[in-house]
Amino acid sequence: MTTPLPLRIGTRGSPLALAQAHETKRRLAAAFPDLADDDAVEIVVIRTTGDRITDRTLADIGGKGLFTKEIEEALIDHRIDIAVHSMKDVPTWLPDGLALDCILPREDPHDALFTATGGSLAELPEGAVVGTASLRRQALLLHARPDLKVIPFRGNVQTRLDKLAAGEVAATVLAVAGLRRLGHADRITQVLPAEIMLPAVAQGAVGIERRAADERVAALLAAINHPVSAAAVTAERALLAELDGSCRTPIAALARIDGDHLALTGLVIQPDGTSRHLVARAGAVSDAAQIGHDAGRALRDAAGEAFFATLYG
Repeated sequence: MTTPLPLRIGTRGSPLALAQAHETKRRLAAAFPDLADDDAVEIVVIRTTGDRITDRTLADIGGKGLFTKEIEEALIDHRIDIAVHSMKDVPTWLPDGLALDCILPREDPHDALFTATGGSLAELPEGAVVGTASLRRQALLLHARPDLKVIPFRGNVQTRLDKLAAGEVAATVLAVAGLRRLGHADRITQVLPAEIMLPAVAQGAVGIERRAADERVAALLAAINHPVSAAAVTAERALLAELDGSCRTPIAALARIDGDHLALTGLVIQPDGTSRHLVARAGAVSDAAQIGHDAGRALRDAAGEAFFATLYG
């Protein structure tokens, strides 16, 4: 395929975001020889509002879309050709004129516990302080261990590990996927099973966004899309859409695929961990979106409008 060069990849500047952008670049180069030259693909770093404001939780400053807004604006304005995102940071609905139909092979979607002492979640002392910026993680930690004290804890992977080492908290929770992509998986104290810490929607997945009308880029991305990962993400995000999910709503979901069979587990929980609702749905991989929508509606029915009213105020 003849491709006008350079192809510009927009990304955040964190070490994890750059690792994901370089993975995208490598996969494109492997699929298209004309993209293999060093100057054929340019990585454009864009600082987002979420990167600039680090002293408050995402829920306090407007939600997870703050990690994608400026990158999407650059895409709309033709300053970049594609945008690489951690899918768990992507809002439920995209801006008009943009499409996200390429998912790279998904990494391990689970969460990992890091403790100063090397002990597991069950071994943390009573009243131990755990740092996390995620309402989902906060809620699920408190559901498992109501005695814990959970405090806001933002920053990139290394920043949070440094704060842990400095004794600011007894433990923190990070995504296994990010740690693996950064080469830090050997530092994990405990991989938390989904039964304790159901992952965030689309955690571990990298998505590539484009202008919907850009057929040239659509053809490039189709070659590196991973259909199994895309189906899992589709089911989980369909569940999220039914719940109007945001950073103020502790929602978790995990789709598991075995051959042509997809099994989806979804959960909503109060931020203090006291009230939790869980559903499971399954079906054909080809029905991923419908399975997700069904699970989301079942969660809303099970929890009731009063549950969500307390979250939305």
